[in-house]
Amino acid sequence: MVPEDPRDRLAGAIPKLRAFAISLTRDVSRADDLVQETILKAWTNMDKFDPATNLDAWLFTILRNTFYSGLRKTRREVQDSDGVHAATLSVKPAHDGRLAFQEFQRAFDKLSPEHREVLILVGASGFSCEDAAAMMGVAIGTVKSRASRARKRLADLLHLEDGEDLFAGTDGATQAVVLRQAAAGS
Repeated sequence: MVPEDPRDRLAGAIPKLRAFAISLTRDVSRADDLVQETILKAWTNMDKFDPATNLDAWLFTILRNTFYSGLRKTRREVQDSDGVHAATLSVKPAHDGRLAFQEFQRAFDKLSPEHREVLILVGASGFSCEDAAAMMGVAIGTVKSRASRARKRLADLLHLEDGEDLFAGTDGATQAVVLRQAAAGS
C-alpha cells in the first residue's frame, strides 16, 4: 500500500488556515494572500514534513511564522489604529442575533493579538495546548496561561457572570464559526 501524499490533504486544511489567517490579519484579502503563501511554502517544502506528525499543526506554524515575518518587515507602515478603515467594512445588523454577535466581535477585537491567537488555536480550531505551544514557539504553560487570561478578559468584556460559559451549549464547530465570523467581520 502506497502511503498517502500529504499534498493531497492541503486543500482540506484551507478553511481552518483561512480562519486563523483572518484572526491574525484582521483583513480578508490579506488573509487569503497569507493562506496562499502558506500553501505554496508547504508545497515546496513538503520534503521537510514528517508524516508521523500533525499536518495541520505544521501548516498553522508556517502560516503564523509567515505572518509575523511579514509584520517585522512592515513595522514602519501606517496601521488603521483608529479603526476608520475597519469601520467602513462593517455590516449593519439585520436582527437581534447580529447585535449580540457584534457585541462579541467588539469584545474579541479588544483582546491582545496573543489572546486572540490562543483562543483561535485552542478554543476554535481545537488544537491541544501542546500543539498550540509548538506553533507559537512558547512553553505549554504560557499557552495555558494566555488561554485562561484571554477567556477571563473576554468574559469581563461581555459582562458574563463567574462560571457562565461564553459558549455554553455549543460545540467546537459552532465556536469556530463564531470566532471565524468575528475575525472576518472586522
